[in-house]
Amino acid sequence: MFDMDSSYAFLITGVVLGLTAGISPGPLMALVFVETMKYGKKEGAKIAVAPLITDFPIIIFVFFVLSKFSGNSLIIGIITLFGAGYLAYLGIGNLRTKEVELELVPFKRGGILQGVITNFLSPHPYLFWLSIGGPIIFRGEGVFPASLFIIGFFSLLVGTKIGIALLVDKSRDFVESRLYVTVIRALGIALVVFALIFLKDGVKMIGGF
Repeated sequence: MFDMDSSYAFLITGVVLGLTAGISPGPLMALVFVETMKYGKKEGAKIAVAPLITDFPIIIFVFFVLSKFSGNSLIIGIITLFGAGYLAYLGIGNLRTKEVELELVPFKRGGILQGVITNFLSPHPYLFWLSIGGPIIFRGEGVFPASLFIIGFFSLLVGTKIGIALLVDKSRDFVESRLYVTVIRALGIALVVFALIFLKDGVKMIGGF
């Protein structure tokens, strides 16, 4: 899937995608923001670790499903093309970001359980692991590269959200700042690049069917 020969390409990919997912607005980000504003950075950080609980069952399920199509390059190629489209959609959305407005729903204080419920009910983890993360892990050809991707992804996903909780605790205007929008746009470019890589690999797999 990658032009880089080193297994550490999977780590780099995990880092970039994790950073993008961690900083992008969404239901979990809104909850991190609300909990931090109402109860402090410690409660915001608790919400940030929710993906460590919700995503692993999804990863196992997706890997099990994809393993059924291990010998079918057509199916894997189609899934990869879907991943390319999803990455392009996310990237273009980031590039179009002009300002960030989080819908601050008045959640009741629920700690990490509230974060788990919010993330588990969101469609984003399922779409990501089925169309993007799953194919990357599946084509890692070994435990080591797959592990590097997962470590890189979750380190940045959770770490970024914890970092945002710390920043919001000090300055509640951070999410509406120009810097935040600029970072989101820059990561949009990275997502588009990955979309092109997925597109190339998907076409290649389908062409070789």
